Amino acid sequence: MAGRTRFGFLTVQNAPWDALVERWRYLEELGFDAAWVADHFVNPNDPAQPWFEGWTALAGLAARTTRIRVGTLVTNITLRHPALLARAALTVDHISGGRLELGLGPGGAPLDHTMLGDAVWAPPERVRRFGEAVALVDRLLREGVATHRGRYYRVDGATMQPGPVQRPRPPLHLAAHGPATIAIAARHADAWNMTGTLGQGRRAGLQFSADEMVGMVRERAALLDARARACGRDPRAIRRCFVFVAGVTPETPWASPEAFRDFVGRYREAGISEFVFHWPRDGATAAIERVARDALPALQADAPPLEG
Repeated sequence: MAGRTRFGFLTVQNAPWDALVERWRYLEELGFDAAWVADHFVNPNDPAQPWFEGWTALAGLAARTTRIRVGTLVTNITLRHPALLARAALTVDHISGGRLELGLGPGGAPLDHTMLGDAVWAPPERVRRFGEAVALVDRLLREGVATHRGRYYRVDGATMQPGPVQRPRPPLHLAAHGPATIAIAARHADAWNMTGTLGQGRRAGLQFSADEMVGMVRERAALLDARARACGRDPRAIRRCFVFVAGVTPETPWASPEAFRDFVGRYREAGISEFVFHWPRDGATAAIERVARDALPALQADAPPLEG
């Protein structure tokens, strides 16, 4: 994927509102490219924790920033009808002045179902719903009106006025890890998202080596390339995003600017052109400031190698 390398943070909305606003403004001032919130009914890892609703929080944070790209990492199809999601997306695209990244994923957190009184979807149904939801959101935002009678979703002359600021629509940033969801991303995504927890279920309690994680990224990127070609798309048109999860590998990218440059370089060789990190749990930001000062500008200006 040619173009600028981008860097951002996921700041889960479990902090007081003023603290969330301060974090996003801080990241913007440091020169980072994107800031994200999560999208679950509660924090899946700690449901008793204070928690703000994702798209409402996103709208408020978008209004309190001016440059940074904004989005949900990623919107959970469990919680919203695709037409309502499309409406929320065009609204936040206007609030942000055209800075929205429309993250979308198949979901899977059981509490997002059970707390709302719904049955948990089996994996095949979840994938089918994801494909139908993505296609409908894409169509609504591109065309501005749609009638659709699908297996899971229906709309009758649903209109999207005014249209989004970004044309033909905000970029679709799709989370996909397995072959079926990667095929959906290959057809619709402007950016493909892979999280560093991939495969953790196969090796519960074990760490991946740095080389193993890069290898898995490369393997799935190759699958994305193949699926994109099969549906007539140039794989290089799809930006590739990696979400780093501390502890899944022994990597410590924030140890120093040199460590950060080495980390980014290894994943860029696998085709990654966007990196997302979690806001530090301990709130320590000195390492982030060092990297932003000493490494970030040169890395942003440099493009990863072309893949596909």
